Amino acid sequence: MILDSLMTRARNSIAKRKQYNRLVAEIDSFSSRDLADMRADRSEMLFQVHKQIYG
Repeated sequence: MILDSLMTRARNSIAKRKQYNRLVAEIDSFSSRDLADMRADRSEMLFQVHKQIYG
């Protein structure tokens, strides 16, 4: 029971971290010009991604 719970939490944590890292890499791949064209701010995008993934 306890081991199953720990394993489930670990898997969920790993999945969240993988998704977060993928999104951060995608945001980091945008050039300043891309961000200007989208009228986006890199730091705000990173903040929103963190908020979306981790709450």
